[in-house]
Amino acid sequence: MSGIKGALFALAAFGVFAVHDVVVKFLGGAYSPFQIIFFSVLLSFPLVTLMLMRDPTSGHLRPVHPWWIALRTGAGVVTGASVFYAFSVLPLAQTYAVLFATPLLITVFSIPILKEKVGIHRWVAVVVGLAGVLIVLRPGSVNLELGHLAALTGASGSALASIIIRKVGRQERPVVLLLYPMVANFTVMAVALPFVYKPMPIADLGMVGLISLFGFSAGLLLIAAYRNGEAAIVAPMQYSQIVWASLFGAWIFGETLDPNTLAGAAIVIASGLYIVFRESRGAVSENTPVLRTRSRFELGSSFRISPFLRRARARDRKG
Repeated sequence: MSGIKGALFALAAFGVFAVHDVVVKFLGGAYSPFQIIFFSVLLSFPLVTLMLMRDPTSGHLRPVHPWWIALRTGAGVVTGASVFYAFSVLPLAQTYAVLFATPLLITVFSIPILKEKVGIHRWVAVVVGLAGVLIVLRPGSVNLELGHLAALTGASGSALASIIIRKVGRQERPVVLLLYPMVANFTVMAVALPFVYKPMPIADLGMVGLISLFGFSAGLLLIAAYRNGEAAIVAPMQYSQIVWASLFGAWIFGETLDPNTLAGAAIVIASGLYIVFRESRGAVSENTPVLRTRSRFELGSSFRISPFLRRARARDRKG
């Protein structure tokens, strides 16, 4: 029963994330990603402050692993801008299809960073999944745009940030893991803002507030999902976003799901599911980097759930 409850929480979380992305795409038609991220981070600070006020761990804000945190922070800034731009200019389903390559890239990055030993089965899944991305992008058949490069950059940056969290996350305070990317995003976007700023009516500013609220709420639902279900059940629920993307894309933006995107997305999803299945078998993966990636792709404007999930589980054990 708990597995079903976890899956339902996960489906709700990724449904809210999909609405979050719809708002990003809607605003992206009028405003620069730098401006949207700046205000979404600004409006997220009160929400994340409520979480940080409940952090019982003592210590300071200096990272234990400053160079890894710096790299993770840089990856978060680049990923946030890339993903927001990709959602703004590409069809929703196509953007998701490329971003779904993140687990494949996590598997690749885990080799040099975590010293993970990847066997032939997972290597085949990675190669097949990346072939699925090529089917979506169709290089040579269609003109690749900056949005496609942004989506690929977003998937790569998110995978790198996730692997770094997997490497040093247990040694760092949640406040460090949360605040550094948010402050960096806020600062970088503030520097870029004078060059791209457009006055925002109060209604549009309210929609930016919804981005912050949806990201925060979806994160809480995802924490509930992992507290009530195994990772092998919860993690695959992220692929439900392709359904929402197809529905919202057709209903709100008049997008059509072309056969190449559908076929490529199916291959990428199947490869990601196979990697999750392999990692869930105890003797296959020492680090389980994909299963241990609790949060959605890195944006830097919302919080990663892993540190807070560990704290919640510790409270559950004490209770």
